[in-house]
Amino acid sequence: MSEPAEPAEPAAGRVPGPRTDPLPLPPPPAAAAGRQDGDHDGDMTENMEEAYWSVHDGAAASASVRQVLVRLPKITALIGRLAWQADRAATTTVVVCQLASAAMSAFGLLASVAVLHHLFAEGPTPDRVRAALPQILLVVGFLATRALLEAAVATAQARVTPKIRTALECDFLRLTAHVRLEAVEDADWHDEVHRANDRGLFYARQIVGQVVSLASAALGLAGTAGVLSVLHPVLLPLLLLSVLPVGAAAVRSARARFHSFKRWNALQRRIRVFSWLLLDVEAAAELRSDTAQGALLDEHLRLTEKIAEEDTRLGVHSALLNLAGRSVGGLGTGITYTALAAMLIAGWLPLAAGAGAVLAIQAGQASLIRLVEVAHLVYEQAMWVDDLLAVQERCRRLLPREARLAAPDRVETIALRDVHFTYPGKTAPALNGITMALRAGETVAFVGLNGSGKSTCAKLLAGLYEAHSGSVCWDGVDVRTMDSQSLHRQVACVLQDPARFPFSALANITVSTGELTTADPQRAMDASRASGADTVIADLPRQWQTLLSKRFKGGQELSGGQWAKVAVGRGLYKKAPLLLLDEPTASMDPPSEHAVYEAVLRGRLRDDQITVLISHRLASVVDCDRIYVFDAGRIVESGSHDDLMAVGGVYAGMFTLQAGGYRPRTTPTRTEGVTP
Repeated sequence: MSEPAEPAEPAAGRVPGPRTDPLPLPPPPAAAAGRQDGDHDGDMTENMEEAYWSVHDGAAASASVRQVLVRLPKITALIGRLAWQADRAATTTVVVCQLASAAMSAFGLLASVAVLHHLFAEGPTPDRVRAALPQILLVVGFLATRALLEAAVATAQARVTPKIRTALECDFLRLTAHVRLEAVEDADWHDEVHRANDRGLFYARQIVGQVVSLASAALGLAGTAGVLSVLHPVLLPLLLLSVLPVGAAAVRSARARFHSFKRWNALQRRIRVFSWLLLDVEAAAELRSDTAQGALLDEHLRLTEKIAEEDTRLGVHSALLNLAGRSVGGLGTGITYTALAAMLIAGWLPLAAGAGAVLAIQAGQASLIRLVEVAHLVYEQAMWVDDLLAVQERCRRLLPREARLAAPDRVETIALRDVHFTYPGKTAPALNGITMALRAGETVAFVGLNGSGKSTCAKLLAGLYEAHSGSVCWDGVDVRTMDSQSLHRQVACVLQDPARFPFSALANITVSTGELTTADPQRAMDASRASGADTVIADLPRQWQTLLSKRFKGGQELSGGQWAKVAVGRGLYKKAPLLLLDEPTASMDPPSEHAVYEAVLRGRLRDDQITVLISHRLASVVDCDRIYVFDAGRIVESGSHDDLMAVGGVYAGMFTLQAGGYRPRTTPTRTEGVTP
């Protein structure tokens, strides 16, 4: 198929038309594909896209035992390093007390064997009990010491865990808050960051306790093996014979649970599509006007019934798997006890040692089951923590430059020379050879169709983007040699959809200078008057101190137009040498819009300020000193309003088109004798 022809240049006085689609749209089918799974009743999770926050769910179920075992030491070392950085004393306490607790457990088991030896010795029962009393006290002492050590571990863990979470979260937010704007606007980066925030930080808190439990189970199993080797070397193979079937069953059971959780997650995401629609505020009016509630509820019920069937199937499968695992484990235990009985009959092992071996084998089985379950949890949770650390490392590479040279607080000329810029993943340049010069005290307008490059050019001026080629210079100095944050402090941006900070009205003005708790009263008053925000704030219950968010008690919500006035006041309060206004009055009524432009164009708070106005309402740019007309990333016209109207080019065509919409329509004169 041949490439579509390039659109022709607009004729003089004509507005560029919309691009035509080279592929005509065929008529739709008679039946709408409303259901998410079509007509088949197969796996309802097959056609669900992987959610960004679930990419590691079920990873432990698909990993081999070898993969889990190989990775566990690395995970333990990673968590140990994080804990050591967070609190060295608490980490040392956890390690030492954990080792001592395992030793107390092993010594307690040996002391129990000694107690059994005295109880099974020859002689009257009271004499045997009295002989066993010192060993009983020793067992009690070991158990009490172990309890104290475990309490010390829990206390130290309670100290170190929040510190790890705090350190990771603060570092994560500091990095993500400062990365370059183009990174934030990248969808992949957005998913990675939210995944790290939602899951990575959560599991960073959970995994510390899981690693401690993992170490406890591993040390307990090692201690049991040591006790059995002391009692009789042949008991070690018996321990393996007993615990391996139990371990295999535990592995299968753990994997089944992880698989089940991943499927359950996908099914719940599917049904929430309808739950969200039924509860969504933005869809509520249209849902009711279309009377679509019944159709959505029917589809919700159909999916709910299928999910209930799937839940039942998964539950039955899990129960059968658990039964099979316990059966295999019971068989292994039976063989172990049979072999142990044979050793007792043959005289290879004293009766007391045999009873102690039974206790040790039971403790070993419990430790192994716990080890398997926790190992799978740690393996999967570590993926989320690794993900968090990888995102932090990527953010470090995306931080804006730091330099000794700071941007000046006054500028005479900002010059763009042959600037080119292309968004990541795009082939067509957003800016294609832009050259212009902005001078102190001037008001400049950027106009053009959507996607023409005017907002992109403003972001380059603000230092939010960097030119891929060409240069942006402040008084002859390339901004790429300046510290990025210092440049941002010298630019005030007012956007069409401003941030609605859940702060006080005063803090919503002063936040443009990086301050929430201190203000220059006169400066704030001047900025709010110039923007019209003073009338908004005056009507609030606590005026300057009113919280602008309904999420707080006594908080107030503003309309779109009121927020726009606050945003303009925020930009004016900054008193930066460069003021950028990108459609700031789009949601204002005509009188408010007129007042803002009067303040920006004529009553500016700083005479040497360069003001750049981006607007689709061309009536607002008539009084600007110079107007740049953008089209497809290029400047196609520039000059004052009168100059551009005299040329009769693209700007004149757009202005005439808009002006025509305000002219009254003429009613045709009724012809006499014709019935209306």
